[in-house]
This record gives sequence, C-alpha cells and structure tokens, in this order.
Amino acid sequence: MQRIFNYLPEAELEEAQFLNSLLKDKPDEEFRNILYIYRSRRRDPQIILLTTLIGFLGFAGIQRFLINQIGMGVLYFFTMGFCFIGTIVDLINHKSLATEYNRKVAFQVMALFENQ
Repeated sequence: MQRIFNYLPEAELEEAQFLNSLLKDKPDEEFRNILYIYRSRRRDPQIILLTTLIGFLGFAGIQRFLINQIGMGVLYFFTMGFCFIGTIVDLINHKSLATEYNRKVAFQVMALFENQ
C-alpha cells in the first residue's frame, strides 16, 4: 500500500486500498503509468464539497458537471439544486460522489492498459 501513497499522497485510506487491490499484480512501470493517468483524472472529495457549497450561492450543479453527470448538472442548475434539497444531499454525500467517480475512472484507466 505504501507504493500507492508514494505516487498518490493525497489519497484517502479507502481509495488507496481499492487501488492497491486493483493494481497488486501490475509490474512497476505499468503501475506507475496507471497511477499517473488516474491521478490526473480523479476528483478530490474536497473539490466536490467546495463546488457543492457554491450551489448555495446560485450556481447549483457544478459538482455534477465535475463528475460527468451532465444531465443532473443541468437539472440542478435550472432548479436551483432541486430547491436546495439536492444540494444538501450532495453536501452530505460528497465523499461517496467522489469515490464512485474515482472508481469508474480507475476501471477506465485499467481498460486502457488491458487493450494494449
């Protein structure tokens, strides 16, 4: 697991454990390349939290655009985050939103390397 933290020091324990289980059999060069690409595409839960808080200022849905949920982002924007209820729910669930997105990204990056 230390290998994960060497290349991704900002990762939380749960994320590092997931990546470690996903990459445990990879050679060093492929491991490093996968983590570099993953790191550039992942979303930090703190960024999701901050963009969700911006929703209370009238720009609801930015967090949904960041995690590639464009339809929900547009819906949140035009309904003021479902009258702030959806924004409050996203505020509570910001870590799970980031985790779900990051896991999808990890699987996408792994698929890139499996197709080579």
